[in-house]
Amino acid sequence: MADALVIFTPSGKRGRFAVGTPVLTAARQLGVDLDSVCGGRGICSKCQITPGYGEFSKHGVTVKDGALSEWNAVEQRYKDKRGLISGRRLGCQAKIMGDVVIDVPPESQVHRQVVRKAATARAIVMDPATRLYLVEVQEPDMHEPSGDFERLAKALREEWNIPEITAGLEVLRKLQPVLREGKWRVTVALHKDHNAGPHRLLDIWPGFYEGGLYGLAIDLGSTTIAAHLCDLRTGEVALSSGIMNPQIRFGEDLMSRVSYAMMNPGGDVEMTRTLREGMDALIAEIAREAQISAREIMEAVIVCNPVMHHLFLGIDPVELGQAPFALATSGALNVGARDLGLAAMNPAARAYLLPCIAGHVGADAAAVALSESPETSEDLVLVVDVGTNAEILLGDKRRVLACSSPTGPAFEGAQISSGQRAAPGAIERIEIDPVTKEPRFRVIGSDLWSDEPGFDAETEATGITGICGSGIIEAVAEMRMAGLVDGSGLIGSAEQTGTARCLPEGRTHAYLIHDATATGGPRITVTQGDIRAIQLAKSALYAGARLLMDEIGTERVDRVVLAGAFGAHISPKHAMVLGMIPDAHLDRVTSAGNAAGTGARIALCNVAARAGIEATVGRIHKVETAIEPRFQEHFVNANALPHAVDTFPELSRIVTLPEVSFNTHDGAGGGRRRRRG
Repeated sequence: MADALVIFTPSGKRGRFAVGTPVLTAARQLGVDLDSVCGGRGICSKCQITPGYGEFSKHGVTVKDGALSEWNAVEQRYKDKRGLISGRRLGCQAKIMGDVVIDVPPESQVHRQVVRKAATARAIVMDPATRLYLVEVQEPDMHEPSGDFERLAKALREEWNIPEITAGLEVLRKLQPVLREGKWRVTVALHKDHNAGPHRLLDIWPGFYEGGLYGLAIDLGSTTIAAHLCDLRTGEVALSSGIMNPQIRFGEDLMSRVSYAMMNPGGDVEMTRTLREGMDALIAEIAREAQISAREIMEAVIVCNPVMHHLFLGIDPVELGQAPFALATSGALNVGARDLGLAAMNPAARAYLLPCIAGHVGADAAAVALSESPETSEDLVLVVDVGTNAEILLGDKRRVLACSSPTGPAFEGAQISSGQRAAPGAIERIEIDPVTKEPRFRVIGSDLWSDEPGFDAETEATGITGICGSGIIEAVAEMRMAGLVDGSGLIGSAEQTGTARCLPEGRTHAYLIHDATATGGPRITVTQGDIRAIQLAKSALYAGARLLMDEIGTERVDRVVLAGAFGAHISPKHAMVLGMIPDAHLDRVTSAGNAAGTGARIALCNVAARAGIEATVGRIHKVETAIEPRFQEHFVNANALPHAVDTFPELSRIVTLPEVSFNTHDGAGGGRRRRRG
């Protein structure tokens, strides 16, 4: 049976799912704002949805009766006890049986910061480091004296062929009462990584344990921290959540935080404490939302850049702020979660940190490599993990290179005059008519464009609050294509561009996207400063990619993979117009979603993958952008839109960039327009 098409409103997100998939599962996989705190048990009612039936010409789908599974006993029980509005279903109970349009009512939406690092669907061979074992232990005998722990170890040898175990004091303290409560029949959680050594006893329960066994895949970024709660039995992502990295108050980019540590005695300790507290609070919130106990979370796999790596471990990052950018350790680490200040997990839980590649190319880049496997590619692939600090991989099965580029926080909406984090109400898509110069846009939380009927009503709750990273990228690219910005990045005046939306701002200009000041709302513009911030960020990204291409000896790449929370949401065409990435066939530019998070999940669910990525990292060649003269050359040339030197033949086949140049020597309003060619 063919997969069913599921369309969620008001987000407009859509995807195909196997018949029988719960609506809540589909919503989570698509990143739809559908709340749930009970782990899909039909208790909390947060996941109420309203299916639509009939023909939806806008979406090109007809929804027939039976598109969702029949009303079940759990829903009836909830309706009888608490009431359920007619026509509504519980997303955790209703299953997809055919093409369907599903509305998420406002009370079922989370309405919070959108952390765009949702788990990406991926088939993973399950072989976790932590497993459960049911075992029968011999009772103590005065004629054969031995300790309870030793007899447990003997039973595991005989019943499960586990040669040796070790345990911490936390578990040893509960061993004897649990053995007796279970009448010498117990379930144990054992952890065994890919290295030699004994299994580690993490926990023990009387009799047959039927509770949960979970692990966390954590992508610890400079700007956001995203965590995916995974069932260690099935690999299913039970819940994903995230927070802004609380270290942002110490600096939005990595070097600002290194500088804070350098300039403030004890600054590194303060940042470590802040980071650990934030992460621990996130884990506690995930446990509450999933309705599980902290004891059920046995393990975490953490990926991060080198500065975050050191600060999380409590290592002063000062050496990463100066050549030769030495890491305290680049190897993978397997440590106790409690040693890292993570108390919202099982007391004996383990934490595995993937290896760093070198210098400023960290464990997050290693996770991207694990997810995308450039070392197995037949064609030359460029993998770009776009964020505050961009990690770039280039290679094929012959050789893989890596570097890091300091793009800064502009891509996240920071350092932008009307910028904001991705949240309901933020402009995320924009188009500018090349003739009228009028904009139309979409905001997070609505699938309507601003010039479509119903847009005002649909965005009344959130308002139009600012512009996020993907929005500012599209805005600048659209301004370039509409002739509002010239190749050097200058915004023209109203006279030069032919639109009153280009407003004087000191000696420069700004382009007005939306003005709600008459009703107390914001005035959203793209300023000359915003253009410069994007130019600097994209130039660093492009220069890093070109540097790797120089090193490998090529002028072209076969395909480009955009990864990361930001990379997953930008349009390849707009990225090419700006010159963020090297020229390539647009159909060969794809998104990998949160590749670092996916790599963390793979390492969490498959212990052999840890050994594999550790070996792979040892073969990746690191190129240091900070000391390469060619990086500066590429950076300067890349300041132009799309580039001052490199040609983009593939781009020219799909879009014609206006040949305009704006002269601002007479000030904001007195420039002259020049046309070339």
